[in-house]
Amino acid sequence: MNTFPSQTEQHAAVKRPAARASKIIVDSLSKTYTTKSGSFTALDQVSAHILENEFVTLVGPSGCGKSTMLRVLAGLEEASSGSASIAGRRITGPGADRGVVFQSYTLFPWLSVRDNIEFGLELKGTPKLQRLEVSDKYLELVGLTKFADAYPKQLSGGMKQRVAIARALANSPEMLLMDEPFAALDAQTRSDMQELLMNIQKHEHATILFITHDIDEAIFLSERLYVMKSRPGRIVREIEIPAAMRQNKELRDSEPFIQLKREIVDLLHA
Repeated sequence: MNTFPSQTEQHAAVKRPAARASKIIVDSLSKTYTTKSGSFTALDQVSAHILENEFVTLVGPSGCGKSTMLRVLAGLEEASSGSASIAGRRITGPGADRGVVFQSYTLFPWLSVRDNIEFGLELKGTPKLQRLEVSDKYLELVGLTKFADAYPKQLSGGMKQRVAIARALANSPEMLLMDEPFAALDAQTRSDMQELLMNIQKHEHATILFITHDIDEAIFLSERLYVMKSRPGRIVREIEIPAAMRQNKELRDSEPFIQLKREIVDLLHA
């Protein structure tokens, strides 16, 4: 006999701490691109929010506007209409309050691992001793202390992504924006990186917006997720993940996990 509560009961049972305020607010955000062959709408009236210290995922197929939304939040794209704000401040361009990690590693090949991590701090004029303290902290956090003097060409894909995450965290951003950061990794490395990211969030109390098309990954990592569809890009459902289901690999083969995954698949194919 299945003793698990229904999905509706599970979702209703999730209680977010009342003290957490909204870190990111997206209000009726739209983005239209104009090309030689005409125009198309990448995002259509999207509204969403992310709470302080919350892990939220956008899940959906390629071309549904996930990356466009993240680029608007990063300040790399300008919205056609609507608004996005962080901690009450309207987003009008890039800022040190947001750390961004892309699928590609975007490391400087001529800089060592430590120098890559310290790059933003050096630009801000942070004293050398303080930079060393910060890079030591994040080298240890991502497990790369022994590779501080190595160069990107000497690192595996997973190690390069660890450096990219450490570099983003070193600037003490208010939140991390992560655009399919594990998509290019093999299955085992991807699993290891998911575990690392969970540890980082707990250690740093980070607010994270994570983009993926992998439903298992979205359920495993998220406190809450938004399901997106394309043509035009829009949010079709907000789903809160039961606390017991998060970060528990043993439950990936359980009936509740499979049911939730099926629910998301059905939304994507509707």
